[in-house]
Amino acid sequence: MADADDVRRLALALPHVVEIDSDGFDFRVAGKGFVWSYPERTPGKPRLIRTDIAVLFVGDEAEKQALLLGEPDVFFTAPGYDNLPLVMLRLAEVDFERLRELVTDAWRMRAPDDLAADLDEADEPRPALGGT
Repeated sequence: MADADDVRRLALALPHVVEIDSDGFDFRVAGKGFVWSYPERTPGKPRLIRTDIAVLFVGDEAEKQALLLGEPDVFFTAPGYDNLPLVMLRLAEVDFERLRELVTDAWRMRAPDDLAADLDEADEPRPALGGT
């Protein structure tokens, strides 16, 4: 079972990542978001930042649909995310290693090639302490 602290450790272990000040977590590479807290919107209520759910960049609609259809207990989407290459991830439904794979893949899709080469040189993100 992963949590927001795991997201933070994994994202910050990747090269050139900047954490944006927010009520939850929000990570970018080269100015592009790759994982952040889910801003849940309910009509008639203030937006609620959900740190138990991560929004992940997935690259394209095919990947999005594969995740949504293949693992509906883990991934979902919401109104306002149609036609965007983003999925919501229920952190409690993944372990640390799966989260590492998802966050790293999201980073790779957003990082420019010259920055992605820095991760390739390191082979993998630095091990995060305290992972589950």
